[in-house]
Amino acid sequence: MKPIISPSILSADFAYLAKDIEMINRSEADWVHIDIMDGHFVDNLTFGPNVVKALRPLSNLFFDCHLMVEDPEKYLQDFAAAGADLVGVHIEATKHAHRVISKIHQLGMKAEIVLNPGTSLEFAKEVLPLVDSVLIMTVDPGFGGQAFLEETVSKIAEAEKYRKEHNLNYQIEVDGGINDQTIKTAKAAGATIAVAGSYVFSQNTPEEQIKKLIEASKQVEK
Repeated sequence: MKPIISPSILSADFAYLAKDIEMINRSEADWVHIDIMDGHFVDNLTFGPNVVKALRPLSNLFFDCHLMVEDPEKYLQDFAAAGADLVGVHIEATKHAHRVISKIHQLGMKAEIVLNPGTSLEFAKEVLPLVDSVLIMTVDPGFGGQAFLEETVSKIAEAEKYRKEHNLNYQIEVDGGINDQTIKTAKAAGATIAVAGSYVFSQNTPEEQIKKLIEASKQVEK
């Protein structure tokens, strides 16, 4: 089974976002990954709900919105109104994970819990039965173009093992340093969704890069 491919527009050309969304529409990608950064939880400052709202009419693909923000509960209504299909919140960014996940579902979106490389899966186990997916960061969040952290592979495998042992249904997403080699490592460990930014958009043939990711993942039986 091929993983869901979610190209990250953090690595796209911000002056031509509409053009890059059209490219993703034509490609074999399944989702669009949109990184929301507030300049506080992480140092970078990127998109807000207005950008999601502007892009929504351009694509029928699934909008995967990753909130790297403090107090994410303040922004859930805005992203629901903008057309987000999924909202991912960091376990490190909220004191009220249960409440946030419940609110995301009430607003009609999928809910995802996100863990930084240095955060143990143990901190999220209480909410794993509630979420639709778990995002394991395979780089430290904030900037694109970083190298895949091999030490995060054991956490992917742990999340997969826990899912099976407790008969849970969440998907496992990975984000950071994904290319045609690391996607195989991540999939073998249990990842079902792969975010790729620099690998896709740093080349002149992004559609071909997406295809390479899919072909590489097919080499791993899972």
